[in-house]
Amino acid sequence: MKRRSAIKYAILSTGSLLLASGFRPFEGVAAGLSASAAKTDFGVQLFTIPGMVDKDFRETLKTIREIGYKEVEFFGPYPFSADETKEQWAPMKSMLGLKNDAFYGFTVQETAQMLKDFNLTAPSLHADITSMRKGMAKMLDGASVLNPKYLVIPALIEGRSNLDDYKKLAEEFNRFGEQMSSYNMKFVYHNHGYEHIEMDGQIPMDFLLQHTDPNFVQFELDIFWMRAAGADPVEFLKKYPNRFMMLHLKDASESFRFSGDGGSPDQWMAGFSKMSDPGDGVLNVKEIMQTAIKSGARHLFLERDLAPEPLKTLKNSFKNLKRFS
Repeated sequence: MKRRSAIKYAILSTGSLLLASGFRPFEGVAAGLSASAAKTDFGVQLFTIPGMVDKDFRETLKTIREIGYKEVEFFGPYPFSADETKEQWAPMKSMLGLKNDAFYGFTVQETAQMLKDFNLTAPSLHADITSMRKGMAKMLDGASVLNPKYLVIPALIEGRSNLDDYKKLAEEFNRFGEQMSSYNMKFVYHNHGYEHIEMDGQIPMDFLLQHTDPNFVQFELDIFWMRAAGADPVEFLKKYPNRFMMLHLKDASESFRFSGDGGSPDQWMAGFSKMSDPGDGVLNVKEIMQTAIKSGARHLFLERDLAPEPLKTLKNSFKNLKRFS
């Protein structure tokens, strides 16, 4: 049981307003955003290379910048995460052979200085819903030292069984985003595949996009998990311009679809062995990436979960992504 809970956490680390009479869904385009004027940079979600950052955080940041990436995206838990979250992560940390939580023996202030030293930024941090629900002020105060623009929930294990659950989540996401706005941050939800199973005649992913306020809530599109659910990233990017501010880019060595609804960690884990560096597999990464940029995406992150050859993946992926840009 402990092992299963640990695996769940690792994959996550990666009568409401919405039901009120006359409620009108938010439009897909956020005001004031111009895709043509936007600057888009390549970055690395550090869950691609957890062993490297755990062993030598400073040297890894230096390597990331030398290869050509300009951004990093952190995964928790952090010193400012909920104690419950840290306890849930501990068994998985041990299973992965990691010794440290973020920030790998450094304080958040020291981490901010290292990012500055290497001319890197951290526009986004993956967090967890427990820490947001139980200690948002602590999370925001701690994260703000790194000056991020987004705090991301990478997936949900519970509370998504029916459309009423998604109505409650949309309301909560809006509330999170409003709380973050005083820190000049937005809340972000990262798709994981289960959001594409129809419920009461609606697709939950569409529902979340249509019922969250773009002034407070944005989305991070993981192209692998969306395709595993049978949905098309290009179609979503075109349908909802300026809602997907970030992408997670990886590829598939062969076509992969979930065995079920995509809602359980065992189905996600089945996909890990099918992942490849972006540009080396069967996904239309170039088209997705170019569509994303036109649609308003600002941050393109390499995220090949637990890459077996991390340094090779960093170098090869950057070469491929630059070729596509």
